[in-house]
Amino acid sequence: MIPPQPLVLVVDDDVLERMGASFMFSDAGYQVIEAGDADAALRFFETNADIRLLFTDVSMPGSINGSDLARQVTERWPLVGVIMTSGRPFPTGLPPSVRFHSKPYEPVDVLRHAREMSAPLA
Repeated sequence: MIPPQPLVLVVDDDVLERMGASFMFSDAGYQVIEAGDADAALRFFETNADIRLLFTDVSMPGSINGSDLARQVTERWPLVGVIMTSGRPFPTGLPPSVRFHSKPYEPVDVLRHAREMSAPLA
């Protein structure tokens, strides 16, 4: 029996960016769910214990941005890998486990980090 592929939550308020990232992950074999802002992303985390990886943009509307989302996820769900992306400079104050990729990012680099962060738990 083939084990289920890790579940990735892609968060970006830009629909085209979100679709592109979702396709990148699904094409690489991941299961993908999407959220348009950090508030919706937190609701997914609160109702779905299977999420293994968060891929989020930094700048988004809503009560919190992607940096705040990354901090909350690493604090509340420490086993979830976090990859951030932005067309702006690297945000300060991120947990050391968070990986950052500037836009436009290289899918091969993002997917390498995703594989490392979503490896099956021992």
